Amino acid sequence: MSTRKKVLSEIAPAGVIRAAVNMSNAALVRWDDQAAALIGPSALIGHKIAEQLDCGLSLIQHGSAADILAAADRGEWDIAFIASDASRADRFSFSPPYMSVKATYMVAEASAFRTVGDLDIESVQIASARSAAYTKQLERILEKATVSHTDSPAAAIDLLVGSQCDAAAGLTEFLVQTSERISGFRLVEGAFSEIPQTIAVHRRSVHASAFFADFIRRLSETAAGDVDLAGDGEENLP
Repeated sequence: MSTRKKVLSEIAPAGVIRAAVNMSNAALVRWDDQAAALIGPSALIGHKIAEQLDCGLSLIQHGSAADILAAADRGEWDIAFIASDASRADRFSFSPPYMSVKATYMVAEASAFRTVGDLDIESVQIASARSAAYTKQLERILEKATVSHTDSPAAAIDLLVGSQCDAAAGLTEFLVQTSERISGFRLVEGAFSEIPQTIAVHRRSVHASAFFADFIRRLSETAAGDVDLAGDGEENLP
């Protein structure tokens, strides 16, 4: 069996790759009314993968990483654009990062906190989505402040708006959009984490895992701004 057929047998047995994308970060993927389609790095890379493998693609929208992980248990996707995390390595294999995104805090406009480092003090409560990769990193780096777990990034914002915490943690792009939508809140200076974004497959998909490692390597070798890999490396897919 050819390499291409082995990969497709793992992630597109029906001829269509079901790719989960996280809609909570517009820097990765977002809906464009003019194009009437999903755009952004995750969407673009998904289409390039489908071109490389000469198969169909279905981009499945999820509201958070937690939603993507829950959908994995139900077998609802074949690949996923999510952050790599060591705690997930028993379930998924991750490609090298195709980009990184930063995470920071949102606070009330009147808050005395100005920088990321200001918040790591006793009695400070920081709301953060339970299943987010940045939450796991946050728990590792905080020495004095406490993390209050929520079910989603939006729920963390709700706690902040309701004055039930001192800050809400989240991806910078998401927090910027949120601060533009609701008044009285702002982002602090700096970032507490930089999260690598990868392509994940189920651990059993060993051929697909190897394919994506090579795919991202070739992607990173292309000229800046040129991610057109169509036809590149086809010798690896006989």
